[in-house]
Amino acid sequence: MLRAGRTRGLWIMASGRTVWMKAGLAVALGLVLLAPAAAQTPKKAAEPAALRQEFEGFIAKFRAALKANDPAAVAGMSKLPFMGDTAIADVAQFRTKVYAVSFGAKQRTCLQRGKAVYDRDGLNNDNYVLFCGEALYVFTKTPQGFLLTDIAAND
Repeated sequence: MLRAGRTRGLWIMASGRTVWMKAGLAVALGLVLLAPAAAQTPKKAAEPAALRQEFEGFIAKFRAALKANDPAAVAGMSKLPFMGDTAIADVAQFRTKVYAVSFGAKQRTCLQRGKAVYDRDGLNNDNYVLFCGEALYVFTKTPQGFLLTDIAAND
């Protein structure tokens, strides 16, 4: 609780006690207390227009493969081994272990209509994320172009 008090000062209530403090000291104390919160606020990465255009070309092809229900084409636009799992290193394994589980009719429809959100991760990779219900689909810019790199829980 703050209350105007003596000349150039403030009455401040903290932990049930009211103390008088010079205004400048009160402002400095407030800045010190708020600094950690401000420092932890993440900055939103700027999305380069050329990158967005490249992603739009990729996602159009990806969505066409989903519309055709073509797991081989989706696997071809995914980084294999998928999510670093050596048990998902080829198209056949991707089809049975990923596509059958994560690309049902509902998910395919959502991915065809959803709007991708740009993000830059801690490793400075450019990513676009599509949220579909309880899952998020991550597309990462690689030397080969954009690829589906991860499917994770939307928490």
